Amino acid sequence: MSGKQDLTRESGISESIGFLLIFSIIIAGIGLVTLYGYPMLLKQQTSADEQIMEKNMIVLQNDVKSLAYKTVPYTETSLKVGGGALTIYNASYDDTTTSSFTISDDGGAVTTGPPLPQTFHTGDLRYQSNAAETMISLENGAVVLRKVAQPGSTMLAEPRWFVDDTTNTAVIYLINFNSTEMLARSGVGTVQMAFVAGNYTEYNIPAGDKIYVHYAPNANADYSTAWSNYFTNTLKMTEVVGNPGVYLVPTHTSIPALLVVKQYEIEIQSL
Repeated sequence: MSGKQDLTRESGISESIGFLLIFSIIIAGIGLVTLYGYPMLLKQQTSADEQIMEKNMIVLQNDVKSLAYKTVPYTETSLKVGGGALTIYNASYDDTTTSSFTISDDGGAVTTGPPLPQTFHTGDLRYQSNAAETMISLENGAVVLRKVAQPGSTMLAEPRWFVDDTTNTAVIYLINFNSTEMLARSGVGTVQMAFVAGNYTEYNIPAGDKIYVHYAPNANADYSTAWSNYFTNTLKMTEVVGNPGVYLVPTHTSIPALLVVKQYEIEIQSL
């Protein structure tokens, strides 16, 4: 009898050990998934949200082009803002923090000609992820991106500036955003934009006179590298030695040049 009882006890112990082993493996698997898998899924979701917002910003850039260049009075675009918030930073709300562009020349032809703001504040429509890793802005007609934890920035979609060597003409577009109130959106929303005003000004720059563009970045969203690369690589400007952020427009100084400045004001009515 004692032998049979021992066998029964050993069988029960084996089942208990097997259950404990299987249970331990399951718990360890759940722990590994929680420790490594879940953060990876969150990171992939964040990356997907940022890629979607990059495309959304380019869509909104096309809306701005329609308003400014095609004189469309109103645009409306539905989009989803995931993993962060889309916020309008009004150009006239706080001039100390919004980015600005200053156009000038040696001889003063720009400042003595038709009205041109000495410092043109643009404002921006900005997406910032909840993880505080990425900012994407629609700024002065360009879509720019910056990783908060890393230096530098990049331009995802360029504005419409150009310099024509044949006619010695430089065309600069200045676009600012305004709104009646501070607006922000997370989730599904509709961006409504309206054309408010436009101004077309020509400046006759005499021979020997040089034209300059100065970009002063937003204190909280610095896209200096992106704009610098655009100025120097695309427009072939050169940064003035000793004056960071000031770029020389590549017009021929041996003959008169024509500077065309087009200013547009866009109102963000809702997000």
